[in-house]
Amino acid sequence: MGQTYPDRGIAVITGASTGIGLELTRCAAADGYDLVIAADEPAIHEAADLLGEHGVNIRAVEADLSTPEGIARLIDVIDADGRPVELLMANAGRGLGHAFLDQSFDDIRRVVDTNIMGTLDLVHRVGRQMREQRYGRILFTGSIAGYIPGAFQAVYNATKAFVDSFAYALREELSDTGVRVTVLMPGPTETEFFERADLMDTKMAQAEKDDAGYVARAGYRAMMNGEADIVTGWSNKLQTAMASFMSPESLARGHRKLAEPGSGLS
Repeated sequence: MGQTYPDRGIAVITGASTGIGLELTRCAAADGYDLVIAADEPAIHEAADLLGEHGVNIRAVEADLSTPEGIARLIDVIDADGRPVELLMANAGRGLGHAFLDQSFDDIRRVVDTNIMGTLDLVHRVGRQMREQRYGRILFTGSIAGYIPGAFQAVYNATKAFVDSFAYALREELSDTGVRVTVLMPGPTETEFFERADLMDTKMAQAEKDDAGYVARAGYRAMMNGEADIVTGWSNKLQTAMASFMSPESLARGHRKLAEPGSGLS
């Protein structure tokens, strides 16, 4: 799927137990990369078993990447491998539906800590190593949600706006180092996201979604080709283009129609 380096390093994928993350691991395994995969649930070990058919070495790490302790545990496993990280796919993320004032602040904090703080911590640690070795690929899983003020998904969309913006900035900072940064920005995708975010009664959850394998393959190819970004799906490309012409107020109002609790029941 892309060019690799003479002394091959490992691929690290977070949020790899299901959905886009699991499909990203399939892409890297099919390319022959040994893997370190992480998620905050026991299913990460089942994912490692599924990937065994590719004949690569897989280390599965069950860790809560919203915490410094979880990040440190993942870094310990990476360091113990002894090889440099060639590919880092920062895919771990958490959603949260309903109105901001009706949400538990503990849940809000965990979304921010997973999507932003944990992502920054991991990329800061691994990115320094990549800069020193003067090669590497970093793929952020952002979202087209980052273009839209997310009424009834306000915190999640705001975190993805941060990730999208940060990825472009980091790419520029690393432009002369041999390290390439790509941001994958999917729209609604057929994963467990909507159930986990308590969005199943919304129009957004009931609408047609992209296949996780298709999204992951597009993101992986873009990363390996050194592209800055990839928005998957023509409807999502159109939505991001329209977002640049619409007022934030109009975008938030439109998002409400899709994400407000009960909107998918009528």
